[in-house]
Amino acid sequence: MTRLLFVASEAFPLVKTGGLADIAGALPEVLRREGLDVRLLLPAYGEVLARLDTAPEVIAALDLAGEPARLLQCLLPGTGLVTWLLDHPSFSARPGNPYQDASGADWPDNAQRFLRLCRAAVQLCAGVAGLAWRADILHGNDWHTGPAIALAAQLPRPPRTVFTVHNLAYMGLFDRATFEQLGLPGALWPELEFYGQCSFIKGGLVFADYVTTVSPGYAREICEAPGGMGLEGLLRERGERLVGILNGIDEHTWDPATDPHLARNYDAASLGRKARNRAVLQQQLGLAPADDRPLLGFVGRLVEQKGLELMLPVLESLLESPAQLVVLGTGPARYTEPLARLAAAQPQAMAAVFAYDEPLAHLIEGGADIFLMPSLFEPCGLNQMYSLRYGTLPVVRQVGGLADTVVDASPAHLEAATATGFVFRDPEAAQFLQAVQRAVALWHRRDAWRTLQRTAMVQDFSWRRSAARYLELYRAGAP
Repeated sequence: MTRLLFVASEAFPLVKTGGLADIAGALPEVLRREGLDVRLLLPAYGEVLARLDTAPEVIAALDLAGEPARLLQCLLPGTGLVTWLLDHPSFSARPGNPYQDASGADWPDNAQRFLRLCRAAVQLCAGVAGLAWRADILHGNDWHTGPAIALAAQLPRPPRTVFTVHNLAYMGLFDRATFEQLGLPGALWPELEFYGQCSFIKGGLVFADYVTTVSPGYAREICEAPGGMGLEGLLRERGERLVGILNGIDEHTWDPATDPHLARNYDAASLGRKARNRAVLQQQLGLAPADDRPLLGFVGRLVEQKGLELMLPVLESLLESPAQLVVLGTGPARYTEPLARLAAAQPQAMAAVFAYDEPLAHLIEGGADIFLMPSLFEPCGLNQMYSLRYGTLPVVRQVGGLADTVVDASPAHLEAATATGFVFRDPEAAQFLQAVQRAVALWHRRDAWRTLQRTAMVQDFSWRRSAARYLELYRAGAP
């Protein structure tokens, strides 16, 4: 049986800061069910250890370039997936966010911390004394695991390797002095160098047998400026080994028919029940119990990438449509403060919650009518797929995975009954406002709206389809 080591910095439900966690918590389990012998490797953050019902088993001692560490074992909650946790004080004895301190600044030793994760992964590819398991395939994810791919390529018997770019904007950049302190082979510097700095993500991009991105659209975008963030030349060179595979979603966690976070469950045949979630969401957040205007929802990080610069100038116009708005997310004061002011000025029309709140995120997907996702760039995006599954029609920009998953409600698509949402092209606030206004106008045409909802809800974004593409790459092996 083929042995796969899937390495990530986070995985739901143990630890989550973004979409990577959803993917790392779902894809390996689907691959296990497809017949691979899969191990998920994560850092043993204090938060992770606290969320386990029982203490994990210690299965191996590791030597990470002279530093002792332990390998712990548990099952990912809710699955049969064997999960290995790298126990080192830089992970387990540190509170809060996996990457940043309480002020929002990156931990100053992130290079050392995540290189430890990489070294552990490489040992599991080479073989660990007393552990009867050695990886045939190493699958790394984002900058935190790039050096693992580079170091694994130096082994006498290197594994097959796949490296997935979830967001190229985060490269893991560190200065030359840090590179020297890490004890990496000096020969790797030319391969990891990026404008005088060490880029962890380049380790994966240069050395992986296959580089994947999380949507076909994003794979094309990163081969050109500005999407390639300065790495477009390298990515074009790797073009024959660069593959875009659309992420799936966890159909069990995100299912309106069974979702425990909803006030009332529903499906495409019982869409009338969705209104109960809307009423509970309005009541919970202090909005007026209005049913004569649509409820707009936004869930995500409050950062420039997610289109906040497009949203903020037109929020008052959106509310005058008329409509109500719910915003859930965290971000810097430059975004939270204007959102908070508008919510305070119009408390019956708008609510803003600045937190990570998984149950509320589900209720917004179930209770809102329209979902806002005007991203400047979006490698894949998951919330638009959740929204489609929940019959909460998304307004998205024509970029990356958003363009791959949402079919615009143009006259032709409406007539063909293939429309699933509302798409605008350019990163301009006026275009975004126009797209939302189109959605609001169609919401008042209840029969047409129901048709769009049902079309959206039957789209197949399961991990099974995505996993099949990864299996093809694993079996293809090295060039």
